[in-house]
Amino acid sequence: MSSAVRAARARELGELVSPPGRSPITSPRRRLAASAFLRGPWLLLGPALAVVAVITGWPLVQLVVMSFQKYGRAQIFGAPPEFVGFDNYVEVLTDTEFWVVLGRSLLLCAACVVATMGLGVAVAVLMTRLGRGLRLLVSVGLLLAWAMPALTATTIWGWLFDTRRGLINYLITQFTGADFMGHSWLNNWVSFYFVATVVITWQSVPFVAFTTYAALTQVPREVLEAASIDGASSWQRFRQIVVPHIRAVLVVLLVLQIIWDMRVFTQIYTLQAIGGIAEQTNTIGVYIYVTSVVSGDMGAGGAIAVLLVIIMLAMSGYYIRSVLREEGI
Repeated sequence: MSSAVRAARARELGELVSPPGRSPITSPRRRLAASAFLRGPWLLLGPALAVVAVITGWPLVQLVVMSFQKYGRAQIFGAPPEFVGFDNYVEVLTDTEFWVVLGRSLLLCAACVVATMGLGVAVAVLMTRLGRGLRLLVSVGLLLAWAMPALTATTIWGWLFDTRRGLINYLITQFTGADFMGHSWLNNWVSFYFVATVVITWQSVPFVAFTTYAALTQVPREVLEAASIDGASSWQRFRQIVVPHIRAVLVVLLVLQIIWDMRVFTQIYTLQAIGGIAEQTNTIGVYIYVTSVVSGDMGAGGAIAVLLVIIMLAMSGYYIRSVLREEGI
């Protein structure tokens, strides 16, 4: 809380407890009340901030420290870690595979974010035009997709795209006449990422749809009706009235989707286990796991994780600054 805001609240409190027409009373009791009024929000936020600091802050500090150390299997069993400075970062940044994996992750993230945001907003708009019964049915379907564990959902989608007995190959064969039975979707990196995009988007759409629907219910109907009377089309009303009202919500959703899709792990790792070629399909989340756990180089894995955090903060900060700038903050 800024000093200007604190001063304004203190003046407001003083005016509330002062007689009309007289200057604010500055007795010790009133000053104590004003001080308690200003400390109240921090006292309420204190427990939550403490939990976040313990659960998120301390592991993040440990990760940063580990990224400057030589930390392998010997250190896990009690050997003291060796401080190596920026050697881990130099090793990672000069590794060609890191840049290839990062490029794949960015492309997959872009595809998933575009598909998720587009479908999520479309479903939310559709829900505003459905009756109560159909809206309830759509909501239940979205909740089922959202609540399903990522491992379970990926396994089911892997069965659907199975090479020999997959439903997708059967339907394509039946409707197109082409012989798709025996086609491997996971053996090629392009079709592998197509399947991964379908799985990730399928589980991400419900969150975007529910959040956007909640925001759409807050758009003033009088403004929409006035624009309709003035001759504005549905698309013009959506673009010029609805989107500005829910822009802040959409930006928050966009930032969250970027963060979640950049660090996706379960879906990629499971599809690789079903039939994908790991060397051709690793994303940054799987690459960190392979470097840290499989290869045993936790120092380099920590450096990759720190670099990923920096990248996501930079990407998120751009959108947050743009919204604050538009709001005049």
